[in-house]
Amino acid sequence: MGKKSDTFPFSSQKIFTRHLQKEAQAQHNNSEFTEEQKKTIGKIATCLELRSATLQSTQSQEEFKLEDPKKLEPILKNILTYNKELPFDVQPVPLRRILATGEEENLEFEEDEEEGGAGAGSPDSFPARVPSTLLPKLPSEPGMTLLTIRIEKIGLKDAGQCIDPYITVSIKDLNGIDLTPVQDTPVASRKEDTYIHFNVDIELQKHVEKLIKGAALFFELKHYKAKKRFTSTKCFAFMEMDEIKPGSIVIELYKKPTDFKRNKLQLLTKKLLYLHLHQTLHKE
Repeated sequence: MGKKSDTFPFSSQKIFTRHLQKEAQAQHNNSEFTEEQKKTIGKIATCLELRSATLQSTQSQEEFKLEDPKKLEPILKNILTYNKELPFDVQPVPLRRILATGEEENLEFEEDEEEGGAGAGSPDSFPARVPSTLLPKLPSEPGMTLLTIRIEKIGLKDAGQCIDPYITVSIKDLNGIDLTPVQDTPVASRKEDTYIHFNVDIELQKHVEKLIKGAALFFELKHYKAKKRFTSTKCFAFMEMDEIKPGSIVIELYKKPTDFKRNKLQLLTKKLLYLHLHQTLHKE
């Protein structure tokens, strides 16, 4: 049984785990369940989070093996009549929280990652993949320039360990005030070695000529921490107005929390790892 996951196709494992996660979420939201039944469903959700983290990790160890989720399926389907202890010693999953920018520094325990940061608070929404909020290109105006930025990839030493990574894109003034709507990319398309690949286009929601002096484009890499049950910022990068030029560009990565005022910047790493972008300017 221990080697079953080695022969079960990786894509099928992910589909099976995702199927059970959706089923657990649907059951958890059912108001007809008792608190004890909801607790059992929460424990099932914990098991599925562990399996999902294993599938997305580049590490060889498996905290939660393929055959384990298979034991959960009949329990979940018969939750109304199931009255035994779950066959796994886990705590019910806390409901997922997406931390606001800078919120990490206010939390009360230390982060164990090299980059520093924060831990989990008291999550308040059920685990769910962050939806993309990309916006379409603005209508063209005579004499005005529109900018499309393709986010190609980002380099990280632990890229393979990031769960559900996505990038939040915003344009801020010198006081950190939003000048356009904030956009979230879809979750990354793939991870390879020290890179997380996105290959997604961001349409700037303001004509370049209308951007005020001192404005900057920010790119915040966010990811889900399975053990701490929350989504937070991993690192960030920014591009100033004089860097808006057609073609490819690589920009440096900085430690969180995101410093929109650009007063206290600290490089994430001395390694040659950057955010890779490609800019296309459109002018009528």
